[in-house]
Amino acid sequence: MARRPTLEFWYEFASTYSYLAVMRIEALAEAAEVDLRWRPFLLGPIFAAQGWNNSPFNIYPVKGRNMWRDLDREAARLSLPPVTRPNPFPQNSLVATRVAIYAADQDWLVPFTKAAFEVSFAKGCSIAEPQAVSAILDGLGLDGTSILKAATSDTNKGRLKLAGEEARSRGIYGAPNFLAEDGELFWGNDRLEQALDWAQGNRPGRMR
Repeated sequence: MARRPTLEFWYEFASTYSYLAVMRIEALAEAAEVDLRWRPFLLGPIFAAQGWNNSPFNIYPVKGRNMWRDLDREAARLSLPPVTRPNPFPQNSLVATRVAIYAADQDWLVPFTKAAFEVSFAKGCSIAEPQAVSAILDGLGLDGTSILKAATSDTNKGRLKLAGEEARSRGIYGAPNFLAEDGELFWGNDRLEQALDWAQGNRPGRMR
């Protein structure tokens, strides 16, 4: 039996377009017979290296207004609940990302990821506080208190730092990103289908 290709899915919990990708990538990847590697990371340090101290959607208000309208359109097109803008935006995603990094090899990573995005963008609630993330974990039948303690260990903090360094070294500058096994990088929810097609070995035109 031939080995299925793998696509890395790099996402940030504060990212609006990561929300859309998170909510649809599993079904599309399964239909394409492509395995996924879920890669949570923090986008803040990458933005800071570019000279930004905030989301570009806040820095450039016209861009931000259009983004929220576009998000509403896309959520409706994908039959997702109406988007409720979290306040403040962007959310501080450190706690949720630490938990996701800790869960990297566990079967609850994807359910936790989806639940955190739903809390933030479908319900407009905060995911910044430890108690908010703990409640998400408890809602999944997990021990939120114990997981938060493990996620804040020095070992796990080191894993998060390494994930950020890897993201930068591989040219990631936003979220969501999709990385094929040959290193081809696709940025944005609207490039998900193209990324899966590339992962399958299909190339547009004369590209190799």
